[in-house]
Amino acid sequence: MSGTLVLVRHGQSDWNLKNLFTGWKDPDLTPLGIQEAETGGQALADTGIKFDIAFTSDLKRAQNTLKIVLGKLGQEGLETIRDQALNERDYGDLSGLNKDDARAKWGEEQVHIWRRSYDIPPPGGESLRDTGARVWPYYLTEILPRVLRGEKVLVAAHGNSLRSLVMVLDRLTKEEILQLNLATGVPMVYTLNADSTVATKTVLGDMSGAH
Repeated sequence: MSGTLVLVRHGQSDWNLKNLFTGWKDPDLTPLGIQEAETGGQALADTGIKFDIAFTSDLKRAQNTLKIVLGKLGQEGLETIRDQALNERDYGDLSGLNKDDARAKWGEEQVHIWRRSYDIPPPGGESLRDTGARVWPYYLTEILPRVLRGEKVLVAAHGNSLRSLVMVLDRLTKEEILQLNLATGVPMVYTLNADSTVATKTVLGDMSGAH
């Protein structure tokens, strides 16, 4: 009997609100971000699911989203593994810059290429492909074996680290993954087959607010 994998993107952070490139910088959640995490946690609680283990990144916006979700589940003491492998994509020299300022400095087209291409990184940073190159091995060695043993696994991470996982799980092309935006605080519930392919996927919440 295979298990369940739940992915949750962290709620809105201070820098999301200020339109800044965040990457590996470590701002916390906004009041809206806290509310998004609470809503996602309640949606999970309503399913009756109980987790065996949780994974999150080395950044507090993901860690605090996880903490809020676990509080809603009554699982505050759940074993949690934190790892940089699940961190957001590193935006390098763009980190901390306002997106409009970055466009003024490098040009709209260049910034768009960095943000929306699959394999062209910003200066000193990572492309989406680079992000996947650290997320995928971690998933295969640390997360997937637990799911295949029948455990229920919760992962609270970031837009791009989770897009890397969704790309593999949903078998998306690099063109398709570039069009995918994951809503903040909205749990994606996967059950996997014994061969690690997806048996079912359920998104708990309204995706119309995706950004």
